[in-house]
Amino acid sequence: MANCKNCGAALTGTLLVCEYCHTRQDVDLSMIHRFTVEAPRSDRFCPRCHIPLQTIDLHLEKKFLIERCERCLGLFFDPGELEALLEKAVTNVRAVDPQRLREVQNVKRSHEYPVSYIDCPVCRRLMNRVNLGSRSGVIADQCREHGMWLDGGELRQVMEWLKAGGNLVQKEKELEMARLALEQEKKNLQFDRIDMAFSHSRPEPDRPNEDLELSLLPLIGRLLKKLFQ
Repeated sequence: MANCKNCGAALTGTLLVCEYCHTRQDVDLSMIHRFTVEAPRSDRFCPRCHIPLQTIDLHLEKKFLIERCERCLGLFFDPGELEALLEKAVTNVRAVDPQRLREVQNVKRSHEYPVSYIDCPVCRRLMNRVNLGSRSGVIADQCREHGMWLDGGELRQVMEWLKAGGNLVQKEKELEMARLALEQEKKNLQFDRIDMAFSHSRPEPDRPNEDLELSLLPLIGRLLKKLFQ
């Protein structure tokens, strides 16, 4: 897990404030080697603090610009930028660390902000809430046209989840669901074939035998006579 940049204690909860020395952590960008402020004020606004976001360059091999709020440390990514950052920042994860994964998944963030829909920093329309990963514990806010917003500390939580093997667990579940779906499809095909085979072997239903009905008429007549005698 992440550690306090001031006293070194393990960070818990939202990962933003150390419970021991109360130092606020810029945890989301602490693992990036360096970043520079490209523009102190952009035309995009923080959906939490309602102040202009600054544009920063993460210098991932080349210029990599995202928006960041100085006050709440929230980050805004254009479409595809978050995936590119995670691919660069988290590599060579080949095994699942169950204990570390449980610690990340148990981080509770609901008390920091009330559950609500927030505006896109670009178009100011309400964004959709999306679950990042199957059980990363992070509910991000996404504008389909302009990008994704992560509150302060959420990027680090997603990275910790990936490092603990959360993505491997998710892929295993997806493969298992695909396998079960394939098995069910095979069973459905077998049932269809069996049903088709039986449909060809079934005899056609007997048609009403008119001769039989006619042969019963004398008997019915004799019975009626006995009833009325």
